[in-house]
Amino acid sequence: MKKLYFQIYLGVIGSLALLVVSAGAFFHFQGENSPQNQLFQTMRDVIVLALPTPDAPDAQQQAVLEKLARPSLPRISLYAADHRLLAHTGEALPPPAADARDNDWLRRPDRDSAWAMHLPDGRWLLAQPQHDRPHTPLPLIVTLALIGLVVALVAYPMTRRMTKRLEGLKQAVESLGAGDFNTRVETRGCDEVSSLAKSFNLAAERIESLLGAHKQLLANASHELRSPLTRIRLALEMQAEHPVPELQAEMRQSLAELDQLIEEILLASRLDTTREPLHADEIDLAALLAEECARNDASYEAVPLTLNGDERLLRRLLRNLLENARRHGGDTVQAELERNAQRAVIRICDNGKGIAAEERERIFEPFYRPAGSREKEGSHGLGLALVRQIAERHGGIVRCLPRDTGGACFEVSLPLPH
Repeated sequence: MKKLYFQIYLGVIGSLALLVVSAGAFFHFQGENSPQNQLFQTMRDVIVLALPTPDAPDAQQQAVLEKLARPSLPRISLYAADHRLLAHTGEALPPPAADARDNDWLRRPDRDSAWAMHLPDGRWLLAQPQHDRPHTPLPLIVTLALIGLVVALVAYPMTRRMTKRLEGLKQAVESLGAGDFNTRVETRGCDEVSSLAKSFNLAAERIESLLGAHKQLLANASHELRSPLTRIRLALEMQAEHPVPELQAEMRQSLAELDQLIEEILLASRLDTTREPLHADEIDLAALLAEECARNDASYEAVPLTLNGDERLLRRLLRNLLENARRHGGDTVQAELERNAQRAVIRICDNGKGIAAEERERIFEPFYRPAGSREKEGSHGLGLALVRQIAERHGGIVRCLPRDTGGACFEVSLPLPH
């Protein structure tokens, strides 16, 4: 398989070679339309205007010819239509042959080669420049060849540099596919290759973050599942000897916790790995808050507001906040819904011991357990992590704030339709 840089380099060299050949062929085969022929035709027209008529005395024609002579054109000869020499400067040039053509270079031995110009009145003007006639396309071909050589020397390191970055990107993709999720590509410049490298780095970071989150989720989920399973196992052992209604109720509670935890794990995984559009309906947010507050025995104040969103997800957001406040925040839970510009603001506040400032951001991590909390108090599970995911999927934000009268207050801000 040919390297990409070699293919690009061959393409550049081939294009230059084609340019040189085409230019040389163009100047060589265009005949009378060539710039050099047109120049000599112009010179012939000027000479015709300067020369006297054919029947003028030879001395007069000789005088005009001497005025036309130049150091670069030392030998000029004027012949009549019958090839009789009329005048000349320098050594006389031999007359043209019978088959001589107009505006043609007559190649002769003994340094007698010259340009032949057939004047309209039948006379012939022969002129020999100081140097022999050069091959017309040769200077152009040489110039283009030199340009091509310079371009070839410059093109190689340029193409090699560009494709070397692509080779580095290819190696990074292979490393990522082999399981090295720390692989990153150096981004240099602001071209398409650099943009591709940035996209690769963002994708690699996203993959690494997802895998890390899933590993952490599995580790935490296994720990959280162990507690209710242990309680169920102990209750079953005790029930086998002496059935106790309280143990049956505890088993039902543990099974409910397991069911909710599994549902939250599945929902968090779906929200984290998919970017499909939300099922957006027009939702009465005040009514939804009232239903969930009644379910959790919480007081509320709300202004009528409607927004577009997924009702099932927004219900889960409110329920998780209220249940979290009831479980970890004391015996009084208050909810508020108000409008702030083009946003709906939901606040769920409690009268618990509050949350330390350094933990107000980490509390939204899955299964986060605050420092100093007891094992039986449990972690915050996936509830608050789901709240953040749901809020962000609706274009909103959530944050944990201190409460002046003690406790914590969770504030969710969601955009309203225009």
